[in-house]
Amino acid sequence: MLYDEIPPEIGPFDAENMLIVATGPLTGHFLPASGKTHFGTKSPATGGYADSNMGGHFGPHLKYAGYDVLVITGKAESPSYLFISDDMVEVRLAAEYWGQGSITAEKDLKRQLGDEYQIITIGPAGENRVRYACISHDFGRQAGRTGVGAVMGSKNLKAIAVKGTGSIPVADLKEAFAKGKEAYQKVKAKPGFEGWTPEGTAGLTNWANEVGVFPTRNFQTSYAGHYKNINGKAILDRLKITDKGCFGCPTPCGKYGHTRTSSGAAYVEGPEYETIALFGGNCLLKTIEEVAFANYLCDELGIDTISAGVVIAWTIECFQKGILNSQEIGREIDFSDLDTVVYLLNKIANREGIGDLLAEGVKIAAEKTGNGSEQFAIHVKGLEWSGYECRNAPSMMLAYLTADVGAHHNRAWVLGHDVAGAWTSVHDLIASGAEHEAQPKAVVSDRSAQYVIASQHTRSLFDALGNCRLQMMELGFEEEHYAELYSLITGRTKTWEELLKISERIWQLTRAFSVREIDNFDRNIDFPPGRLYEEPIADGPNQGHVLSKGDIHNLLTWYYNKRGWNENGIPTKETLKAAGLQEVVEDFEARGLF
Repeated sequence: MLYDEIPPEIGPFDAENMLIVATGPLTGHFLPASGKTHFGTKSPATGGYADSNMGGHFGPHLKYAGYDVLVITGKAESPSYLFISDDMVEVRLAAEYWGQGSITAEKDLKRQLGDEYQIITIGPAGENRVRYACISHDFGRQAGRTGVGAVMGSKNLKAIAVKGTGSIPVADLKEAFAKGKEAYQKVKAKPGFEGWTPEGTAGLTNWANEVGVFPTRNFQTSYAGHYKNINGKAILDRLKITDKGCFGCPTPCGKYGHTRTSSGAAYVEGPEYETIALFGGNCLLKTIEEVAFANYLCDELGIDTISAGVVIAWTIECFQKGILNSQEIGREIDFSDLDTVVYLLNKIANREGIGDLLAEGVKIAAEKTGNGSEQFAIHVKGLEWSGYECRNAPSMMLAYLTADVGAHHNRAWVLGHDVAGAWTSVHDLIASGAEHEAQPKAVVSDRSAQYVIASQHTRSLFDALGNCRLQMMELGFEEEHYAELYSLITGRTKTWEELLKISERIWQLTRAFSVREIDNFDRNIDFPPGRLYEEPIADGPNQGHVLSKGDIHNLLTWYYNKRGWNENGIPTKETLKAAGLQEVVEDFEARGLF
């Protein structure tokens, strides 16, 4: 839909840009963790293809109201929200909610409409078009990446509220119910089931430090000595009130708790691993309470915690190097200082002072600032890097470089191949960590491309199906069950291998979209900043390791060859035709892109 209906001359904040809110064929059904909602648009962060997803309960209710997909275009004349109650669809005024935080607006809308409504909102960051603004839901779930919240704000759309009371057609209801029940039983029988839920994704914190992949001090190094004060156990001991899960989830990874700091107190869901990595490591906040408060403030302001943690750490390093001064920033700033984080987050969300520059994202901010700051602006394609440092992890490095939306771990997680071979589950991986062991130099080989492409296809397929992949990734729940459920629900019999062919087409099409949309597209668009191939890791288990510029070029070349792309990373005619994308071939020929 994006490729067909958004021409290149349309900017991310133009009224003609589309915000697509989509479910998948498995969303809302009786099977483990079928609560995903996806958002697609032209990215304010990269100018290319963008999508982001969230858990919670919004997607299932959208389907119960009778809708698989919402496509939103245009711009409301004044602040508005979209009201959906089964067949009733209205655009309503939202002036009283404009300017409110995401969490506050959701509370107030539920108070007005009723708790049975599932609501997504944006905060001030989305209203002010911060290029990494997120969409929020259920007081702690976010579609965090690629700036989808900024596109929603550009349309004067504060929220969408939905209530669905219908049912979803199922081709073979009896067998689908039986298979869904069996799936729950098999998930609960997995060896890692009891171990996964207590800490959720925060349980990765210890392992990430012990193998030296934890981004610290703006990716200057990959190990934070205080990690046991910001890990999953710290959440359980000092923050947690209860577990919090999404629709149909038997392994609730969310931790709802309360934090109290010198900057304020708050109830918050989280922090998840990524937030711990980018605020606790990258910005060097020293306690789980401080990380959780930064998490809460991002949620309320409607800012992606990953991008915010990268942008703020870059700003602090610029200040320390004398590239930005206290007059430009408005005060002195430093790592390990919660007041610095709170100050900058508020400036960013409201585009005040230095915040107007930082709201553009680290790529644009560094280009405007110059003076060598591009060297340590950690992004790919304009999207800030998420929570794994990769100077001794060539496969994961390649995953970041080639992710279609920019530097995001969501598209492929292959660290196991880099660190110590493949594991059957992340639970096994965490258990294998050996504290403070020095890591050997990683082997750079063309096998990285094979690992990354396989992971990209699997993960994209889960996104397309509308189902959370954590049961498969963390517990080792067998992939073939999802093909069985797809076939029973839709009546279209597909094997897992046949479904993966859809992922191949997705990857070719999203790449083609970005090639068409981004001027002068070539392999440089996939390159990391200089720090990640010129500066060896400063300390920790991976001290001294770095991938060379030649290593990066080799990784990209091997990947492009396996994808069927040319030396600049552009899909060839033959590749596009083989994927069933003849219309893209014709479009590329007409635009002179071959």
